Amino acid sequence: MHPSRQRLSLLAASTAAAVVAGTVGTVVASAAAVGCRVDYQVTNQWQGGFGANVTITNLGEEVNGWTLTWSYTAGQQVSQAWNAIVSQSGAQVSARNVDYNGALATNGTASFGFNASWTSSNPAPASFALNGVTCTGAPPTGGPTTPAPTTPPPTTPPPTTPPPTTPPPTTPPPTDPPAGAKQMENLDRGLISVRSGSGNLVSWRLLGTETSGVSFNLYRGSTRVNANPITGATTYLDSGAAAGSAYTVRAVVGGAEQAASAPALQFANGYLDVPLQVPAGGTTPSGESYTYSANDASVGDLNGDGTYEIVLKWDPSNAKDNSQSGYTGNVYVDAYTLTGTRLWRIDLGRNIRAGAHYTQFQVYDYDGDGRAEVAMKTADGTRSGTGQLIGSSSADYRNSSGYVLSGPEYLTMFNGQTGAIASTVTYDPPRGTVSSWGDSYGNRVDRFLAGTAYLDGQRPSLIMARGYYTRAVVAAWDFRNGSLTKRWTFDSNSSGNGAAAGQGNHQLSVADVDGDGRQEIVYGAATIDDNGRLLYSTGNGHGDAMHVGDLDPGRAGLEVFKVDEDASKPSSWFADARTGQILWSTPASGDNGRGVSADIWAGSPGAESWSAAVSGLANTRGQNIGRKPSSTNFLAWWDGDPVRELLDATKIDKYGTGGETRLLDGNGVASNNGTKSTPALSGDILGDWREEVIWRTTDSRALRIYSTPTPTSTRIYTLMHDPQYRVAIAWQNTAYNQPPHPGFFIGDQMAGPPTPNIYLR
Repeated sequence: MHPSRQRLSLLAASTAAAVVAGTVGTVVASAAAVGCRVDYQVTNQWQGGFGANVTITNLGEEVNGWTLTWSYTAGQQVSQAWNAIVSQSGAQVSARNVDYNGALATNGTASFGFNASWTSSNPAPASFALNGVTCTGAPPTGGPTTPAPTTPPPTTPPPTTPPPTTPPPTTPPPTDPPAGAKQMENLDRGLISVRSGSGNLVSWRLLGTETSGVSFNLYRGSTRVNANPITGATTYLDSGAAAGSAYTVRAVVGGAEQAASAPALQFANGYLDVPLQVPAGGTTPSGESYTYSANDASVGDLNGDGTYEIVLKWDPSNAKDNSQSGYTGNVYVDAYTLTGTRLWRIDLGRNIRAGAHYTQFQVYDYDGDGRAEVAMKTADGTRSGTGQLIGSSSADYRNSSGYVLSGPEYLTMFNGQTGAIASTVTYDPPRGTVSSWGDSYGNRVDRFLAGTAYLDGQRPSLIMARGYYTRAVVAAWDFRNGSLTKRWTFDSNSSGNGAAAGQGNHQLSVADVDGDGRQEIVYGAATIDDNGRLLYSTGNGHGDAMHVGDLDPGRAGLEVFKVDEDASKPSSWFADARTGQILWSTPASGDNGRGVSADIWAGSPGAESWSAAVSGLANTRGQNIGRKPSSTNFLAWWDGDPVRELLDATKIDKYGTGGETRLLDGNGVASNNGTKSTPALSGDILGDWREEVIWRTTDSRALRIYSTPTPTSTRIYTLMHDPQYRVAIAWQNTAYNQPPHPGFFIGDQMAGPPTPNIYLR
């Protein structure tokens, strides 16, 4: 059994059990005249340290303010705590409540956690005392003499409700799809023409519902260019054709030619520019001037016509990391057609701070009406794309350091076509007490993540999260019939979830790791099941990069490759995505900030993995097989073979054992997010299954979309009809952007792609 899932119950009066490496100890005790029980659980251990959760249950009269004390006998020293103020003098440890969890009604609970050091052994405390009285394991005789309070504490604590024990009710899909089928977009052909030498490479989408029995005829003007219907890859090199030639494509089904597609988009110079409208700059309250540049982007069919529109976040030049003080300009979010028509602009207002960790926006068709919505965190002063105001226009919750650590927080679903407000609710997880997230100045409390997941196996749900260094809270929302409703909330402070504390990454991934047709939230070193319960935790802690996919096609299921920031943990590891079993790892080496896993070299089966702090390139068994690539960033399927290429800054390279071969140098473009050097978006946006790359131009007056000029013989349906890949495009803009992976293996000697079980809306 995995260490984080073992549990040993002991009475306080019993001899304390030794907690050896790889086990978890629980001491059940009681405390104080009021009577209480204390659950002490070691959630994970590593060389020289461990993490623990403590839950107090009040079995007697109401307590207003508590202090829990215990002693360590083996020199353990508490180093960091959350949801309590913990101090230590010698062997004596004292944990005092914070403002929101000091009131304990009868049968009420309070939980806190901490990290500590240990040396040769880690025995559990023998007993606990609450407010100076030793625990007895039972309520006082006769029970409480006063009734439990009927009003809540004066401040609302962060949610600690355990996940539901029964699935929440859901609105049935609006159609009668095949059993287990997932709702996906009803896309058009995405036909594009890319200038390639003296001809045009024309490519188009094969839909996920067309995996067999469909061929195509391609027309230049009114002339069919192929002698026989195209049955292979959905691409055609029209050699000698004039630049700017007009193309359409027609599917052939059962020998009958279908209607023509929309005309091809022209990539005359290898790219397509989407004109942008740059917001005007401004001045902060401290007198600092700022300007705007285009930042992260996403795509969705906002108007239901089968083509993608682009949703773009604008960052001010004074955007901040959470660790940095200072005012920022407002964040704007725009929507554009591929021809550059701006559909709307949302102004998030002064009470949403700008930076990579603050605004994660999701673009997806959540209600199944065939048109995508746009979701993001909002605040007082946010104005929709139609000018609607959320909250107060005059409210200003910025403190003198530029942080927003008070005031209401909201979650808003916007109409993707108009930018109007569709539904606004109170943001969950709430801020609560700033210090309960790991510091008091506002760094860790505002670390947000977001995603989209098919939690019921059929329709998408919105994922919004807060915290990963210490406490981690994830909320799942459904958008049905015009309203946002809560599906579940996962809280690492809740009973049974403590092993997830401190395990989050600067991004998340979504995948059906257990093969039950419903997707899970891979939250870094911990994975949350589709029902909102903890599936497992490796205990390896926080990190900056993670990849989830069929990285080893030689074994069943999906795998996870992740790098770690903790100097006491493996610097990188490769695990079974269903169980968290570590298949191989590399020695600890400090903060390992970059890592990638993909099949980039045909000389070794399956994915190759590499990271910043580890020498060489590892195969699926963790063996060093040669030279490490020169970049450790993004990925793209670009040339004709199914082996993936290296995307970094504004270039694409092909890996080789002796060095890289440059395939693309972006012209007049810039990457995003400082040293992360990521594109605005990369994915299978248009054409065949290969991936496009979107960068901003250096002046941010356009988004420049590049698509490959290289033919391919590989036929794969559009990756946007693979559910894992499609939701990866939705979460790509989250915090430290990472490249998407499908739910099946694409690479050298790949098997035929599996038929997706989907229905189109």
